[in-house]
Amino acid sequence: MAVSGLPFILDRGCGLDVHKDTLVATIKGSDFDTETKTFLTFTDDLYNLVEWLQAHSITQVAMESTGVYWRPVYAVLEDYFHILLVNARHIKNVPGQKTDKKDSEWITKLLLSGLLKGSFIPPQHIRELRELFRHRRKLIAMRTAEKNRLQNILESANIKLRSVVSDVFGVSAMEMVRAMANGQVDPLLLASMAKGSLVKKHAELLKALTGKITDHHRFMLNLILQSIDHINLQIAQSEAQMEQYARIMHQELKLLESIPGVSSRVALGIVSEIGTDMDQFATHQNLSSWAGVCPGNNESAGKKYSSKIIRGNKYLKTTLVEAAWVAARSKVNPLLAVKHHQIAARRGQKKATIAIAHKILIAAYHVLRDNEPYQLHPQDKKILENRRLKKN
Repeated sequence: MAVSGLPFILDRGCGLDVHKDTLVATIKGSDFDTETKTFLTFTDDLYNLVEWLQAHSITQVAMESTGVYWRPVYAVLEDYFHILLVNARHIKNVPGQKTDKKDSEWITKLLLSGLLKGSFIPPQHIRELRELFRHRRKLIAMRTAEKNRLQNILESANIKLRSVVSDVFGVSAMEMVRAMANGQVDPLLLASMAKGSLVKKHAELLKALTGKITDHHRFMLNLILQSIDHINLQIAQSEAQMEQYARIMHQELKLLESIPGVSSRVALGIVSEIGTDMDQFATHQNLSSWAGVCPGNNESAGKKYSSKIIRGNKYLKTTLVEAAWVAARSKVNPLLAVKHHQIAARRGQKKATIAIAHKILIAAYHVLRDNEPYQLHPQDKKILENRRLKKN
């Protein structure tokens, strides 16, 4: 048996085309003909799918899905079968006369021919940590939006607190804002709430806190402050839950923190996306390509075209860029800072930052794979020594 001249290397298998409410399953084996069934995606129906596949002695399943619809299906089937979650871009069928049944049949044929490569699916506890970490990031974005709205309300009331205070959401400024929300409008009383170095700016505060606060402004301030407090509570709850996972992976996180620019929070973000088992990735090049922090390959007829990075894992990429910005300014271990300066002089700040993010990910791969802390390469030590000698 063969598809497009390619032999089948598996005796039997199943291809799933997963949608929100239904999934189409096609099975094929050397001792039975192709059979296709459509199942609903309710839990009971998924277990009916399990029974049907087991009745035909199916052990290999490949599925393609858009969005998050694969998750509940994977959660049920992973205990019974070896599953490949495949990227839709990698299995595009010939265009024209496209149906769900033909899609599932095509997936089955590719599976039996050994032409499918599964996506990286981390273990259950890593998936849970990933969901928590991503949710925390969204909560922080929501809080930032609320803070911007609060500052707009203050400007609308002509309260120029932002012009005097470096951080409107510091202890002193927030005490003033909450007092205004509760009805206090006397600039003298509000300015007396200043603490620390802000006390020296008493005269400027009096001018900044003199505005025209209406009942509408007070209502909006109370509404936004309640929202910020609620989001802060949710962030604290998310972090407390993540701490339970951090205790399980304490050793791996400490190893990652030995890399320049990687804080405890960044280390947790890296682990939440790539896990701790580097056997999932053949080499650090595979991991870098999956994350989308390495240059792309685009060459035809001997001519090299744009090699910009691909989208990759945007959550991991954002975490790595945060670490790269810190490493680029580090004085404790200045190697990455030196490299960032060298690349930025030739290619610009943005490309330099991605390059450092790439180096941090490579370091994370080797640290987790070898279970050893980050160490400078002898060649890198020589670069730093030469730099020190030049300064002297």
